[in-house]
Amino acid sequence: MAQTEGLKKTLTPFMLWGLGVGYVISGMYFGWNLGLEKGGTLGMAIATITIMAMYVTFSFSYAELACAIPKAGGVFDYANKALGKNWGFIAGIAQMVEFIFAPPAIAFAIGAYFNAFFPEVPILTSAIAVYFVFTALNIYGVKAAASFEVIITVLAVGELLLFSGITLPKFQAENLVHNNFPNGWNGVFAAIPFAIWFFLGIEGVANVAEETKNPQKDISKGFGWAIFTLVVLCVLVFISAIGIGGWEAIVYKNGKSGETSDSPLPLALSMITGDNHLMYHLLITVGLFGLVASFHGLVLAAGRSTYEMGRVKSIPAVLGKISPKFQTPANALVGNMVIGIIALLTGKTGDIIVISVFGALTLYIISMVSVMILRKHEPGMDRPFKVPVYPLFPILALVIAFGSFIAMLIYNLKLGLIYSAIVLGIFLLYKIFKKAD
Repeated sequence: MAQTEGLKKTLTPFMLWGLGVGYVISGMYFGWNLGLEKGGTLGMAIATITIMAMYVTFSFSYAELACAIPKAGGVFDYANKALGKNWGFIAGIAQMVEFIFAPPAIAFAIGAYFNAFFPEVPILTSAIAVYFVFTALNIYGVKAAASFEVIITVLAVGELLLFSGITLPKFQAENLVHNNFPNGWNGVFAAIPFAIWFFLGIEGVANVAEETKNPQKDISKGFGWAIFTLVVLCVLVFISAIGIGGWEAIVYKNGKSGETSDSPLPLALSMITGDNHLMYHLLITVGLFGLVASFHGLVLAAGRSTYEMGRVKSIPAVLGKISPKFQTPANALVGNMVIGIIALLTGKTGDIIVISVFGALTLYIISMVSVMILRKHEPGMDRPFKVPVYPLFPILALVIAFGSFIAMLIYNLKLGLIYSAIVLGIFLLYKIFKKAD
């Protein structure tokens, strides 16, 4: 009976790498190119390098917390210990917003892919079907879910390397220089959410700590190899995609102006192979694996963060129940699916992405403060992995995350207010119901 009370420990470092890369990899396939419209090649490059520095320093700092406190709630548990229950709750809600709102945007992109091959199937129908299929797979078991994630992640990584191998021989440096800073520094700040989309979700590795065979050693390995892989892929994709025909060619459907595209890599490849070549069709087909890897991985991480908050009764306790048959957080997974489908039905995928990014930045800010407070107030705490170059890494991650949050508020004030209303509204309900208890 004891085993049904907790989550099964089945994950290895390789599986953690697959999850870490898988959570994020859809950002290489779509979405990031819209930052080029804001900042041009140089503006987007400055934003991306800055955000890359944030994610590298953040990942190592977050790994310290995940190894010291290997709980499914991630930042919810870390902030609870460092800053108390109120901040822990706000961090947990921010994490839930990130993990619950990112999948609908990706599901919409998956639906659009299916629609391109089967025009008779509506985009929303495919997107909702994908939610049901992958929620069911996650309910069935974490080992099956993680094994599937690793396979499609390896395929998606292989496809990005193949894309780079085809495009780099045709690379022309003048395409990187042409009209590369059209909106000056304003463009850099406006490009920030799209640079974040390159890496959004890697922190989900921490949410499967309770299901890792040896979390104290394996979590840091999973984080380290995942962030290294993602940085290399980001640089390759950025340079090879823009180097073919300039940034306008992978932002606009007609290559110059007008309607923007969510398919930068096929646009780049079509300039080399045409759109009837085998390699072109292969990229579009395997591109679907990248989207599925991120969608499925974020559904998995979201289930764990919601489960942990339900388990300690910060949100309805029914969401913190483990399935006695499968030993997975089935109720949390279904609850997240319902919210995700409601978000999907709004049709506002761009807005959903921005709200998800606000949640992520809140998580990064609170977790970096937590690292430093725990170092100060609990120096004797068991830390199997310690962040290198302390305190520089967490301070750098904190400063960039805070600056990015302010920049996003300036450029997305309405969505920032909606995000704040969600977090504060749920926090007030929490305080009212806690008092009633």
